[in-house]
Amino acid sequence: DKGMVEEEEEEEKEARSPGHSTMSTPPRSDPPRSPRRRSGGSEAQLRAARMSEPNWSVMRGGELRRESLSRETGGIGTESGPLKELRRQLESLSTLGSSDTLGALSDASALAAAAAAVEAAALEGGTTRVERLLQERQRSFEAQRVKSFTKLHNGSVDEADDDKQSTCPSEEPSAGEPQGPPVRQRLIIAANRLPISAQRRPDGKWTLNQSAGGLVSALSGVGNNYEMLWVGWPGVFVEEGPDRDALTALLLRRGCVPIYLSRSVVDLYYNGYCNNVLWPLFHYVPLSFESKLSETKNMGLQWGAYQEANELFSRVIMNAYQHGDVVWCHDYHLMLLPSKLKEERPDMKVGWFLHTPFPSSEIYRMLPVREELLLSVLQADLVGFHTYDYARHFVSACSRILGFEGTPEGVEDNGNFTRVAAFPIGIDPGRFTQALETEKVQAHIHELRQRFRGRKVMLGVDRLDMIKGIPQKLLGFEKFLSEHPEWRDRVLLVQIAVPTRTDVPEYQRLTSQVHEIVGRINGRFGTLGSVPIQHLDCSLAFTELCALYAVTDVCLVTSLRDGMNLVSYEFVSCQSKNAGVLVLSEFAGAAQSLGAGALLVNPWNVNDMAAAIEDALTMPEVERRERQRQNFTHVTIHTAQAWADTFVSELNDTHVEAELRRKRIPPQLLPMSIVEPFVAARHRLIILGFNGTLTVASDISKKQTRSGVPPLGKPIKTSTRIHP
Repeated sequence: DKGMVEEEEEEEKEARSPGHSTMSTPPRSDPPRSPRRRSGGSEAQLRAARMSEPNWSVMRGGELRRESLSRETGGIGTESGPLKELRRQLESLSTLGSSDTLGALSDASALAAAAAAVEAAALEGGTTRVERLLQERQRSFEAQRVKSFTKLHNGSVDEADDDKQSTCPSEEPSAGEPQGPPVRQRLIIAANRLPISAQRRPDGKWTLNQSAGGLVSALSGVGNNYEMLWVGWPGVFVEEGPDRDALTALLLRRGCVPIYLSRSVVDLYYNGYCNNVLWPLFHYVPLSFESKLSETKNMGLQWGAYQEANELFSRVIMNAYQHGDVVWCHDYHLMLLPSKLKEERPDMKVGWFLHTPFPSSEIYRMLPVREELLLSVLQADLVGFHTYDYARHFVSACSRILGFEGTPEGVEDNGNFTRVAAFPIGIDPGRFTQALETEKVQAHIHELRQRFRGRKVMLGVDRLDMIKGIPQKLLGFEKFLSEHPEWRDRVLLVQIAVPTRTDVPEYQRLTSQVHEIVGRINGRFGTLGSVPIQHLDCSLAFTELCALYAVTDVCLVTSLRDGMNLVSYEFVSCQSKNAGVLVLSEFAGAAQSLGAGALLVNPWNVNDMAAAIEDALTMPEVERRERQRQNFTHVTIHTAQAWADTFVSELNDTHVEAELRRKRIPPQLLPMSIVEPFVAARHRLIILGFNGTLTVASDISKKQTRSGVPPLGKPIKTSTRIHP
């Protein structure tokens, strides 16, 4: 820098000398120094930044050559050639002092003119403003090329970046031009049931009601960012005719495409294979084979109906599919759907999410058709689970059953890679917090507090299901009352058990068992004025449920296996003022999300359950509020909309990565492209080789350890390289 400053001072002295040109030349400005980059950038980014910086040493060399040439020619500083012509054009447009207007020139002409002017200036001398503007223009073009090359090299080019790079400043819309609404990406949701249930009125017309469920509430806010289209079964059996056409038209207006299943298919597919085979196995319930096998329990017929239902979903989705749509398949009902969609459209963006636990490979391998389901799911671009444990179990099953390579990022099969990740689902907490402010809910809260005055309230809200652990919850409460008789009149357990699958014998036996335990506890610890358990075999309205959440002191979630259990999220959302305690089973997926603020228990350990109930009832207020604060922060951040947005965004990125990965794989050789020119050729050469003609195999097992013996537990691998 010191030498450069001295050279500039000498140039200024020569410019003021009598023998030099009398044309006023503005002093050159020093080249801007590029700021130092902070550590942490990737090597490719630093290399691209260095490439985008102008080569000031070359420019200095050109200026020095120009100065020496100027001295030899007697210091003549007049303009001529392309530079003079370009200056004349710019001055006629009154753009001499604006570098932005240079962008109005076409890219090719601007580059050519800039190169010619710089070359002429280097030969003729003179550092003018126009020259510097042309140099800036040329450097911007070079930087843009380097940026594009860097994006391609790093594999991060998408359509949005490509559009930005191909847009010239002159093509940008002005502020006054009207712009249409942004085009939203369409999201096709494929689920077993539609978010709307249809009912026929007495006059023969159809009525649509919003369905209740975790998936419906989770995806309720996704429509703000995506154009949604639901595909599923409406829950009714309708024969072909005017009634079906009227229902289809009504559902289409609500953004739903119905799948019409027959009674036999629903019995074998939904009640049979889904609920009698997949659902129990995924929840660690062994498969049961009874001596009397009817048609609905014949696994072969159930598997055939499962394939038929997935094929019907595929046909309907393909009829509604448009290029660029994202197809999101949900749950174990549609495990065959990704492969069927990819067979029709390999470029389709397909994701699959499981809302139940995925068992360990030792449990999953009991399934008779285990390979087909795994291979189909692996056709999806992205496979999602609630927790990391479920994702790890899936990767392990693919490795042990299919022999594929499992990585922390997913599963790889001969160059095909399927991304596997955990996406914890959430709820819409604002829906509950806003409901608490309504007059109707406040009236319910006042009524419940009057009714439960003087007693601690414990709450359980579950489906009457085998995996919810309702008997274990009741036995733990019975143990607590027997060890602490002073709490008999001071605590109340409200158990809401929503009936489900009442026609299944196993669920009927479970209902009888729960009723027996409730009657025994109330008869043993109850009085004429009160009973310790209020058991309800029904569901509550939303306003009543919010009010019950708000007045609860302890919430008991004792699932034996659960994908996530959103009841715990709903309870936390309604406890901003009361700061109740959450007792959560460690076998629920929510334990990995709310474990920091909850009391984790093993529902199979009755003593552990009783101790957790005592700790929850006697916990100091400071600790209760701190635990509630941690849980409420998590629930408000990890909402249902954040879950869906994250999954769809990850699916789009994964699809782009898969396309870039496929471009690096050599294309498959088509036989006819070789046979036809071979037959038409006059001279033919056939080379026959075997296992080493084009490649050389090197045995890694030859690389022994210091002891001369290969390490145990590591398989022998062979690496293949292209023959030179």
